Amino acid sequence: MEPIHLFSPAFRVEEALAEVRECLEKGWTGPGYKTAEFEDAWRQYSGLAHTHFVNSATAGLHLALRLLKEDGAWSEGDEVITTPLTFVSTNHVILYERLKPVFADVDEYLCLDPASVAERVSERTRAVCFVGLGGNIGRYGKVLDFCRARGLAMILDGAHMAGTWIGSHHAGSDADAAVFSFHAVKNLPTADAGAVCFARQDLDRSVREWSWLGIDKDTYSRTLGAGPYRWKYNVEHVGFKYHGNSVMAALGLVGLRYLEQDNTQRRELARWYDEELTGDSRVAGIPQPEAFLSSRHLYQVLVEHRDEVMLGMNRQGIFPGVHYADNTSYPMYSYALGSCPRAQWASERLISLPMHLRLTRSDVRRVARALTQSLGAS
Repeated sequence: MEPIHLFSPAFRVEEALAEVRECLEKGWTGPGYKTAEFEDAWRQYSGLAHTHFVNSATAGLHLALRLLKEDGAWSEGDEVITTPLTFVSTNHVILYERLKPVFADVDEYLCLDPASVAERVSERTRAVCFVGLGGNIGRYGKVLDFCRARGLAMILDGAHMAGTWIGSHHAGSDADAAVFSFHAVKNLPTADAGAVCFARQDLDRSVREWSWLGIDKDTYSRTLGAGPYRWKYNVEHVGFKYHGNSVMAALGLVGLRYLEQDNTQRRELARWYDEELTGDSRVAGIPQPEAFLSSRHLYQVLVEHRDEVMLGMNRQGIFPGVHYADNTSYPMYSYALGSCPRAQWASERLISLPMHLRLTRSDVRRVARALTQSLGAS
């Protein structure tokens, strides 16, 4: 039988080639052609008025921190409350800015626990970074209310949340900065790209300079601009080369057309997993709060003897994943080891089951059977 992998990107190849061909025929593959078109399309879809297309979600997170730090005049060593249950880029960007990640524990949704956030606040806390793991919104609203009451910035790491809706609002619409990933395995796939969405228009203007090495006028604007000296520009900051390009944006435009359809299919896959696994006391699922519509980027379960179970599944041609190892187990964050016992407990038991658009009902049944058989053998 064919192996079943955790992720398997599915592109609408002919439509994607047509969009990319347009870039090649116009001779414009860099920022400013399709990137502007994608930004407009994402704004219309999500309602996030200030959207900037960048080369990765990691870049977007770094830019969000840099600009909020500059705007708030934060000092080196100031603190950002964050989760240990995330991809390391969430926390690496805090270190990039010489800020200190302060780890709060997670709740049953595997998202930041508001009570733990409140416990970890100090006079040096400047922001909270909330990760919507797998598309789950957790108790985001309570964490946001806490931030507003304490005057803290809210950054939403929405790398898994393209197409997550809270009522009629897209995730991130009420954050100071929201960041989304358009990596190949994400719900809205390119090869690699992302978006950073600020609540404020002035920060949206600034981020366009910061993502283009601090230059105050991008190449596209200089090419299309009016006036006799349109090639001239100034360098306002020591910025970064984080901008996105038109080839990735072209792929993103196609993916965006199908995002709602694809997320509906993902929710169906999750329902099939629920049907197969509900009632097995050896498998604990991750709850989904009411009044929100998840992107269902991940389908996660908690099991005992996780590593042995995964090896057993591998022997049956099933290759799940782990999202994620407790970040405090890594050397740069080991100062917080043991400070988030629920996150540590979960990270030792988590399995992300295969979750992608190529899966069939029989594939889901096969994955579930491999899981239960491996549990029996562990």
